[in-house]
Amino acid sequence: MIKTNTTFSRTSLLTAVVVIATTGLSQEQKGDEKKSDKYSERMLIVGKAKGLNTEAGSATVIDEQQLEKFEYDDIHQILAQVPGVNIREEDGFGLRPNIGFRGVTPERSKKINILEDGILIGPAPYSAPAAYYFPMVSRLSNVEVFKGPAAILYGPNTVAGTLNLQTRQVSAYDEGMVDVAVGADGYQKGHAYINESSGNFGVLLEGLTVNSDGFKQLDGGGDYSKGTGFSKNDFIGKLRYNLDSHDYNQVIEIKLGYSDELSDETYLGLTDQDFAANPYRRYAASQLGQMDWTHNQFQVNHFLSGDSFDVITRVYRNNFERAWRKLNNFNNQKNPATRRSLQQILQSPTDSFNAIYYEVLSGQRDSEESYEQLLIGTNDREFYSQGIQSDASWQSDLWGWEHHFKVGVRFHEDEIQRFHTEQSFNMVSGNLVSTGNPVQLTTANTERAEAWSLYLQDTLAWDQWELTLGVRGELIDSYYQNNLEGKELDWLKKTTEVWLPGVSTFYSIDNNSGVFAGVHRGFIPTSPQQSPEIAIEESVNTELGYRFANNGTRFEIVGFLSDFENLKESCTASTASNCINILDQEFNSGNAKVSGVELSYSDRLSISSDFDMPFSVIYTYNNAEFEEAFNSDYAMWGEVDAGDPIPYMPENQLTLTAGMEANQWRINLLARYTSELYEAAGDGVTLSGVSTEPMWITDISAAYDFINSGSLYFKLDNVFDEKTIVSRRPYGARPNKPQQWFMGYKYRW
Repeated sequence: MIKTNTTFSRTSLLTAVVVIATTGLSQEQKGDEKKSDKYSERMLIVGKAKGLNTEAGSATVIDEQQLEKFEYDDIHQILAQVPGVNIREEDGFGLRPNIGFRGVTPERSKKINILEDGILIGPAPYSAPAAYYFPMVSRLSNVEVFKGPAAILYGPNTVAGTLNLQTRQVSAYDEGMVDVAVGADGYQKGHAYINESSGNFGVLLEGLTVNSDGFKQLDGGGDYSKGTGFSKNDFIGKLRYNLDSHDYNQVIEIKLGYSDELSDETYLGLTDQDFAANPYRRYAASQLGQMDWTHNQFQVNHFLSGDSFDVITRVYRNNFERAWRKLNNFNNQKNPATRRSLQQILQSPTDSFNAIYYEVLSGQRDSEESYEQLLIGTNDREFYSQGIQSDASWQSDLWGWEHHFKVGVRFHEDEIQRFHTEQSFNMVSGNLVSTGNPVQLTTANTERAEAWSLYLQDTLAWDQWELTLGVRGELIDSYYQNNLEGKELDWLKKTTEVWLPGVSTFYSIDNNSGVFAGVHRGFIPTSPQQSPEIAIEESVNTELGYRFANNGTRFEIVGFLSDFENLKESCTASTASNCINILDQEFNSGNAKVSGVELSYSDRLSISSDFDMPFSVIYTYNNAEFEEAFNSDYAMWGEVDAGDPIPYMPENQLTLTAGMEANQWRINLLARYTSELYEAAGDGVTLSGVSTEPMWITDISAAYDFINSGSLYFKLDNVFDEKTIVSRRPYGARPNKPQQWFMGYKYRW
């Protein structure tokens, strides 16, 4: 048993208020809507900004109106509008997001908290946090991001921040929407919802389906000519009942959801030379690649509020099953003379045996020797996460100060069961043909975590000052069991207890501006199967900022510093091909430091009574580097010297938006710049010294509103058809999405 006791540090906790607009409703509808205002506010974390936000911590809200400007299906594109977010693209569609905040590694978004309606939505947030499941963003009504000292209010990960995805709320009045769209590469989207309300009852049904043939061309044609696309479906239902009385607002809500995906995706990329010739090519060896998953969810919420308090309790259960069939490697590991990883082959395709392997991968050569056989593996996994959490908030005057208390407690349990198999294939005339050898079971294990989480926060206000004090506790029991025949283990138990305190302050200069500062302790747990030698990730995070808000003008600049005692990373199939034999093994680095600046500015110029020009500037500067030398077997580190960069952390990011909006039409442009990304930190590992190129990507959208007849919209992603390598991981160069057009029609009632 491992027991980690830790000392206090400091942070702040973020609160916010949302105002639900009721413009255009009848007086009766407005009255009904007000009954559920408090509940709708509580379902948001950050809220919609109105006036000067006086909480410490960097927070960004992208509401439904902003989401509809570009009709993005990819969370990566949406988060380009948020400062302090670093992303590693992979498939061009955002099917498997890689998101980090403030310099934390973006690999599978595993170091940030991802919530849906305030509930952890990852497959197994404690046991296996890699986000192979991600909700479809087209059905979201708000995307909230908060970072820095605010992170301690939500866990378990408090180093970087939290992403909350809010689904559509049940409304107090009848409404509905239908949205259909088509586009390049066989793109099709169908989206609809209907909301019905009668007295205290309300019901919402929503469905979304998105399909594409994909933008890559698979070698060989024939049966595999269109094997690069995807199909995703998402359905959600909510039933809500208001139990309001004269003194209290009370709501009970049930939420059910189902989603699935079938995508012909692969981890196999290209050599740099082949990328230059055709960035959208896919080698014949990737023809069997396919991800197949299903997800279902159940959630019950109970909300009670009075004049000065509110309590919301949530009970939830999420199930996720996935099977990813993909190329693992060549059958060449037994002989050191022929042993090569896929990354080594694609980085140097003309060297010795690499030339033979490359010809087999591309279908130019048939497999002849046993080491030329291709190993196709299916990573079959089952997850669940479930729990109950209760959050309370109340205000009181004590000792001459105004206090806003928040307290929360959660019991959470999650589990992952791995069942990985592998089968050998020959390349024959450009097609993969089974060798007839039996399927081998390579991995069979179970990881489970049971966690109690609690937090307490007090915001004290007097004159122009607000001081927030808070602490979060994570008490985790985790279990690991190896189920492979001959290697069976009894359950191994590990216990981690950590307390994460912090403090922040906000000073109002006037009604429109203020400065804020905060410090908190960051924490990311280890997975259940890791040995005691693998340390949790710890950091001290500070920030200092200035905020201005006046009508439509908003400006914020924040400087941040994260001082890591150590970084923790895990070797996964999405990291590199040489991780196959040490899958999910975690590694520690030495000390590291990430510092930077986040800037956001938005405004709206009124040209005439019916013509506006909204615009924004979002900029992030990152300086992420290791502070001491060390050697590591981790595929992205190697032999690291002090001052070496942390991989996949762009130094500069800039997003510019500009629009023209009139009564019935609007045009919006978004241009985003990302500087180079280093593929590895030190020497001695594949991709040492290699980086991606800086890139500019520009998107444009337009819409026309018909009076009482819906709206027609058009968008063009990657207007100038820029082609660039966004990453050389997992195996080989991968492209950004090419120029693609989309056209749709949306009708509301």
